[in-house]
Amino acid sequence: MEKAAFAIPDLRAFLSALDAAGELTCITEPVAPHFEIAREISRRDGQPVLFENLPGYPGWRIASGYVAQREHYARALGCAPGDLVRRMAEAIAHPQPPAEVEAAPCQEVVETEVDLDRVPIPRYHPLDGGPYITAGITVIHDPDYGRNVSFHRLMRIGRDRFVARIVEQRGTDTAWRKSPAGLPMAVCIGVPPHVLLAAAMSPEKGVDELAVAQALAPTPTVRAKTAPLRIPAGVELVLEGVLTHEFTTEGPFPDLTGTMDGTREQPIFRVTAITHRREPIFHALLPAGLEHKQLMGMPREPTIFAAVNEVAACTGVRITPGGCSWLHAVVQIEKRGPEDGRQAIEAAFRGHPSLKHVVIVETDVDIDDPAAVEWAIATRFQADRGLHVFPDQPSSSLDPSARQAPGAKARTAKMGLDATISWGAEREGYRRMGYE
Repeated sequence: MEKAAFAIPDLRAFLSALDAAGELTCITEPVAPHFEIAREISRRDGQPVLFENLPGYPGWRIASGYVAQREHYARALGCAPGDLVRRMAEAIAHPQPPAEVEAAPCQEVVETEVDLDRVPIPRYHPLDGGPYITAGITVIHDPDYGRNVSFHRLMRIGRDRFVARIVEQRGTDTAWRKSPAGLPMAVCIGVPPHVLLAAAMSPEKGVDELAVAQALAPTPTVRAKTAPLRIPAGVELVLEGVLTHEFTTEGPFPDLTGTMDGTREQPIFRVTAITHRREPIFHALLPAGLEHKQLMGMPREPTIFAAVNEVAACTGVRITPGGCSWLHAVVQIEKRGPEDGRQAIEAAFRGHPSLKHVVIVETDVDIDDPAAVEWAIATRFQADRGLHVFPDQPSSSLDPSARQAPGAKARTAKMGLDATISWGAEREGYRRMGYE
């Protein structure tokens, strides 16, 4: 077995870097995990914060907001914010097997007598169905496709149980359906930024998200204590157990759109062991906050980037916060032919199937400036030639206006706006003039 010859990159190192840069707020006054934490995070939305005094939970700390900005990911990866999409796309295209280690800090403390009441799992909103894990990455093994790493919110329902929100027809769901005795699963909390990023991406089936993470930064793995899984070594807390075929009600809970998601019958996750670092740090991701939006939206940009590059010269992609960081995107292309705009629209929907509306602009339009994008729509878009509508398409359950049916994929109409300069037009007449 290969012995790692490098320090395991972890959350603590990243928080130390933020602290050294004067970007981390440390709160030493008592803050309760139920409701008070959510209010304090919301007041500082977008800012990294570390709560060091949690009444009733000695030795625990809670971190939030440390991946709320594109600049946070850029710092973690050692690149400029503008290079993030290319870095992510390259990692998906060229995953690397992670190293294996025999011991890791995430297993400094091993508890086989499980008592989740000792873990500071927050309750964010009075309407929540219960306390929730919002930033845990789940590691499972599919018998056909291998390791899969993804996000699932988990509502605590007992001293050793959660009910897990498992989206139908995704990786965990398909592996669970192949496992009649239950699916071994490990939930990792307090995860370094590059692993969070990889877990939120959508590579092709059979591509290991931890190999994508390794292509971004070193991501050694260690064997779980009670589950037949290898997990990222540089995390704070691991909940090992089995995703059962028992069901109970999950929800309600605030979702990415800022609206309250409903209730569903979902499978129960039984915890068989808890391992963690000494004085562990729990990651509390505020529902519908900037950290939630950034972590949901930005990892979809490389798949759109790759899909559009198959049909046009794509130079940039942004999932926009005004579109809930999930339903809207702006795609920048270097236009080389009359059909590039339309083809880029169709490719963007292939690259992110939950996308609802997309705007295509050219390289002289700043895709980080909503006013510049609106200017391109105002001066370059004509509805009779640049509007493309696709009725009755598969959609996202996050869209409250989509047609929803239990157990079925949501359906919606999708729209693309080609806000590029018409092919053959005199381009100088479309350029924004300047005075420099």
